Amino acid sequence: MTHKVFWDDPYQTELATRIATVDGNRVTLQATIFYAESGGQESDRGSIAGLPVQQAEKQGRDIVYTLPAGHGLHAGDAVAVRIDWPRRYRLMRLHFAAELALETIYRDFDGVQKIGAHIGEHKARIDFALPQPITSQLAAITAKVQALIDADSAIISAFSDAANERRYWEVPGYCRVPCGGTHLQRTGEVGRIALKRKNVGRGKERVEITLLAETAHD
Repeated sequence: MTHKVFWDDPYQTELATRIATVDGNRVTLQATIFYAESGGQESDRGSIAGLPVQQAEKQGRDIVYTLPAGHGLHAGDAVAVRIDWPRRYRLMRLHFAAELALETIYRDFDGVQKIGAHIGEHKARIDFALPQPITSQLAAITAKVQALIDADSAIISAFSDAANERRYWEVPGYCRVPCGGTHLQRTGEVGRIALKRKNVGRGKERVEITLLAETAHD
């Protein structure tokens, strides 16, 4: 099982580890900081032993990385893992902004159901099954989410069930949510946001989230 250092410290950008297994151009690591797409959050970008990672995918409790053909690596080799930090940090900020928007919408609309989500480097989106348009309440939702961000509250991220790798994030006094992504330390790191509604079909609503400014960590 790959030790997922991105849960221990999602701000770590480099890691010295060893190759665990090799199967052609697919390798696993003893430990990793390189997140693989899950829960709508895109995979990191970066390198292993200076080679670009072409794909990262979960396989049970391991993460399998696809490297260029002819990489020349063997099980037991010492390697350095590096991630594209500016991209990771934007994903973390957009991810948490989307989580706060989701929780706010759950509280404001009875019976709303999330039916999809995607967290990319430049934009996040959440799709809902909702019979009425969200447009008239979008400004109020945005204000509530921004107030949660501006409160600069601490974010706890930990295991609810370590044996089964189930994790959660929590803002004490607000909510606790199951999630295995990479999380910020404080809500204020998200910065200023904008929410936009898109019509994606009858009975469906999409809310898109963008960041309006960079932060000190970028």
